Amino acid sequence: MSDALFRGWLLAWIVWSAVPFGALVLVMIHAVTGGRWGETLAPALRPATALVPLAALTFLGVALGLHAAFPWAAGTGAAPDVLRLYLDPVLFLVRAAVTLLGWSVLAGLFLSGRAGTLVAGLGLTFYGLTISLVSIDWILSVEPGFNSSAFAADVAFHQILAALAFAALVSPPSLDARGASDLAGLMLATLLGVLYLELMSYIVAWYGDLPPKAEWYLKRGASPWGGVLVATLFLGGIVPFLALLFSAVRKSPALLRGVGLLVLIGVTVHFAWLVLPAYGEGAAAAAAVAVLALFVLVLVSGSVSRLIVRRVARPRHV
Repeated sequence: MSDALFRGWLLAWIVWSAVPFGALVLVMIHAVTGGRWGETLAPALRPATALVPLAALTFLGVALGLHAAFPWAAGTGAAPDVLRLYLDPVLFLVRAAVTLLGWSVLAGLFLSGRAGTLVAGLGLTFYGLTISLVSIDWILSVEPGFNSSAFAADVAFHQILAALAFAALVSPPSLDARGASDLAGLMLATLLGVLYLELMSYIVAWYGDLPPKAEWYLKRGASPWGGVLVATLFLGGIVPFLALLFSAVRKSPALLRGVGLLVLIGVTVHFAWLVLPAYGEGAAAAAAVAVLALFVLVLVSGSVSRLIVRRVARPRHV
């Protein structure tokens, strides 16, 4: 039962933290590029960004259950040579600590209005470097052996997409057609990026015909995970993408909330498809714990984000 508890917490944490991490990236992008969309999304992105320190704190649940969630941490499941040296519990925790501390500092700087274009540029560089490491640590290393050069970019796109979907879901009634259209355009572009990366990663792996990659995909294509993949593709990808092609949907805040909900469900199921098959027969128990843990995290995060925003945020920056 303890294994299921920590495995479920890992999945819930990956899903829940995607929104604040993606929001931080969008805030930094807006600081560099400017644009009306930043002001439009600020009421949703600022509270979400305020949750980055909480995401760092709740990572303790992952750290405490390292041996349960990651087989290599318990001395099994890791490949030899370089991978064995990389997948060291101490180094894993050091990489996570540096990443989460850095992201938390960036979130605090932007919320307090103390960061400008230079900090945003450096912050995006730091994010690009660290997501390349921790995306492998937190997700792929659950089942060592599979690798993809596009995986970090795919995770980053999913985090940004989750933040945009959250902004659509919690958008205020005062959001006008122009602001809704800006948000819809961003969601459409990000969805296209996600679908492209997923398709090309599969095609490259299929043409490469390498045993570790084939085994990883075959496991996630077997029952019931093949059905989960199809559900993810349609609910979180194709249906929202097609819906956003219609002008009536793009200009309607109410319809965008529905699209945002579908996308968030799709992101959740996608991360579950990546992580849970590695646990074999224990996947069902881990999934049940993840649902409960995700519910708790969502409940707690609302109060925490409002408290942080009231104390440190200034309205002159997104």
